[in-house]
Amino acid sequence: MQKIDIKSALTEKAEIVNARIKTVLEQWKGIPGKLAEAIDYVLASPGKRVRAALVLWCCELVAGRENEDALNAAAAIEMVHTYSLVHDDLPAMDDDDFRRGRPSCHKAFDEATAILAGDALLTMAFELIAKNISSADKAVLMTKELAQGAGPCGMIAGQIADILAQNIKPDAQMLEFIHINKTAKMFQASAVLGAIAAGADEKQKEILASFGLTLGLGFQVADDIIDVSSTSQQLGKTAGKDAKQGKLTYPAVFGLEESRKKAQQISRKAAEILEPFGGRAATLKELALVLVDRNR
Repeated sequence: MQKIDIKSALTEKAEIVNARIKTVLEQWKGIPGKLAEAIDYVLASPGKRVRAALVLWCCELVAGRENEDALNAAAAIEMVHTYSLVHDDLPAMDDDDFRRGRPSCHKAFDEATAILAGDALLTMAFELIAKNISSADKAVLMTKELAQGAGPCGMIAGQIADILAQNIKPDAQMLEFIHINKTAKMFQASAVLGAIAAGADEKQKEILASFGLTLGLGFQVADDIIDVSSTSQQLGKTAGKDAKQGKLTYPAVFGLEESRKKAQQISRKAAEILEPFGGRAATLKELALVLVDRNR
């Protein structure tokens, strides 16, 4: 069997998603100039689009190909993810001057514009789903899934826990809560949005939800590792900030080598979850293995 070049496949998906984002942005007329510039600036940053690619691949897994609903859901996921990065970089949050190799939004513009650009992106994501998904039933299901993944019992819960946990003694239970909520639940939402776009049955959605959650946890463990083992140039943001800020991370709790072992274990578990799909899930299995073995 030919080995899947997942990095090239991700690049291809990123280009597809970027094109869709550019297209859907044309739906919004009359956004004030400076706000429009900030939105364009952060959405044009060279991100990997992993969450969006996950939407597309999960749709392909169930339906055999990506479709319009998956493409629009992928764009919506990226809008929510980008808003979270814009707000994360603010001085009141993680206080980072760089993101994806460029000045953070509040540095390129100002804090007020960055806050409002993030607010706009979050709102636009839900409007995009409401207007562009092919059926009301699918749109409602997607709205619910995205809101739960990004909301106060999901990503935002993880963000507030992450802030409150700074400089506390190592706590494995709190660490898992932070990573599951702050990162993994948005991966779960991405997988389920792809399943919904494909018209998946409940069992398929359940499997893909479990895969997405596990994949997201492994992704965040890998992020913890590369924060202490990669350079700022490789990361596109300031390296070593987690330790300086007293963040609760896997290396802080378990040490670097044990964290690497745990990341590999989680990635293998994610791949195993997909066994009911057989060979059709080869790309997603490879994604799970590659995402924990990266330097950025």
